[in-house]
Amino acid sequence: MSRSGAAAEKADSRQRPQMKVNDYKENQNIAYVSLRPVQTTVLIKTAKVYLAPFSLSNYQLDQLMCPKSLSEKNSNNEVACKKTKIKKTCRRIIPPKMKNTSSKAESTLQNSSSAVHTESNKLQPKRTADAMNLSVDVESSQDGDSDEDTTPGLDFSGLSPYERKRLKNISENADFFASLQLSESAARLREMIEKRQPPKSKRKKPKRENGIGCRRSMRLLKVDPSGVSLPAAPTPPTLVADETPLLPPGPLEMTFENQEDNNERFKGFLQTWAGMSKPSSKNTEKGLSSIKSYKANLNGMVISEDTVYKVTTGPIFSMALHPSETRTLVAVGAKFGQVGLCDLTQQSKEDGVYVFHPHSQPVSCLYFSPANPAHILSLSYDGTLRCGDFSRAIFEEVYRNERSSFSSFDFLAEDASTLIVGHWDGNMSLVDRRTPGTSYEKLTSSSMGKIRTVHVHPVHRQYFITAGLRDTHIYDARQLNSRRSQPLISLTEHTKSIASAYFSPLTGNRVVTTCADCNLRIFDSSCISSKIPLLTTIRHNTFTGRWLTRFQAMWDPKQEDCVIVGSMAHPRRVEIFHETGKRVHSFGGECLVSVCSINAMHPTRYILAGGNSSGKVHVFMNEKSC
Repeated sequence: MSRSGAAAEKADSRQRPQMKVNDYKENQNIAYVSLRPVQTTVLIKTAKVYLAPFSLSNYQLDQLMCPKSLSEKNSNNEVACKKTKIKKTCRRIIPPKMKNTSSKAESTLQNSSSAVHTESNKLQPKRTADAMNLSVDVESSQDGDSDEDTTPGLDFSGLSPYERKRLKNISENADFFASLQLSESAARLREMIEKRQPPKSKRKKPKRENGIGCRRSMRLLKVDPSGVSLPAAPTPPTLVADETPLLPPGPLEMTFENQEDNNERFKGFLQTWAGMSKPSSKNTEKGLSSIKSYKANLNGMVISEDTVYKVTTGPIFSMALHPSETRTLVAVGAKFGQVGLCDLTQQSKEDGVYVFHPHSQPVSCLYFSPANPAHILSLSYDGTLRCGDFSRAIFEEVYRNERSSFSSFDFLAEDASTLIVGHWDGNMSLVDRRTPGTSYEKLTSSSMGKIRTVHVHPVHRQYFITAGLRDTHIYDARQLNSRRSQPLISLTEHTKSIASAYFSPLTGNRVVTTCADCNLRIFDSSCISSKIPLLTTIRHNTFTGRWLTRFQAMWDPKQEDCVIVGSMAHPRRVEIFHETGKRVHSFGGECLVSVCSINAMHPTRYILAGGNSSGKVHVFMNEKSC
């Protein structure tokens, strides 16, 4: 064969496979091609395949370049090569382990950039970045003598069964995940999230077409029915807290507030009080009368309009009856620091009432001096204890402590020379009137948070009882120290706060307490030991509320086995109970129209005085006592 004929034959052989490749690329219209074995007739039986992975996420579609031929073997004799290019696309990357080579055959992977660009443009734009394309170009070399047709499929005779099965599974999985269209679903969800806007905090008010708003009250708009604006209301005056300043220290002149300047009448009043003598000891030492005669005397006590007096402007906090047997004199302590005196023997009510102002805060305790009936001692919340001397017409200052508030006091000595004072903060003061000055002799604290009342034993005067929040203690005045004093006895039967606690007036063998749990309790204090037994519990409504003074059950000085207490029942009344719990008598009438929280009984006569929250004094008297 001539040299020119051989060259023509080689050129013809090169053009025929190129036409087939072009036809294949034109007929390829799918986005991806599953990887399947392609069988090519080669000169050598075993083919060598090279796989080159690449990712679309790392390159732009127009920048994708297909790897060139990896290797090329040159033999001594030129062999005409028939090139067949087959493009295979898959979703997964085939690991490098599939690169099985044969020592006798080689295949080159080659793909032109134009073919890759054309195929990439046909891919769907919403494919995920994980989709991978694999392009395999198989070049088979044949010598010039053999010319066999290309058959579909690739000869995998050089691969093991496991590798062939693995390659098949990878191809099937890629087809399956492509059919799920997960990338399209993810793209749609991403668009929905981006389009979603957070809800607005405030709702837009709908616009009204006519511009008319909601209907509103003409009163709120401050217009009258005709539409004319009303005049502006005057601004109310600002209320300033009424803080009454303390009165100056030292003695205060005794001047009355409710009477006009009538010196002659006031002098006569002072002479009347100064001439009061101490009651005879015969009447005070009289023994107890029988219940039957006691009831008979109580039934003779009546009230009338003539025995109802308006004394103070505020509620009555304390009350005392003068022990005189010839005149009926009543003293009351009011909320605003007033001390009122009422003489029931005067023909006119206005002439028999005198009001003084020795304190700036409520007067919570009031006693006539047992040694001198012309002296009246008053104690106030403002931290002062004063003695009204009618013979000199002054209020002397006995004890003053501006840093504390006083609640109650009593006489430790019969001559009224020493006093025991209770404080609202739980402290107790021992005061001696014989020493100069207005200070205490001894100040001690107790275990009680508050002290409401203090009362001294009538026989053993070193003992005194205090009523506090929920405990009632009995102390020995001789054991008081400058630190905290320990009580001798504690009465712990109470469940709520205690308003008062008093010894019986003659022997001190009984103790009566008034508790907020609506019970009156009577204890046996005949033997002051480690424990005092509870004798009787009397059910009684003691809930007075905020605006009424608390009830305080008091012993009758003439009948120490009977207790006097106010009542919330209707019609209004004042009740007397026996120590056994039985009701002895109930005072009432048409003239008693309010609750008498504070009551006092005359020590020798059958006279009962009760004070209410309006400053009125109601007096029940026996006709024989008038």
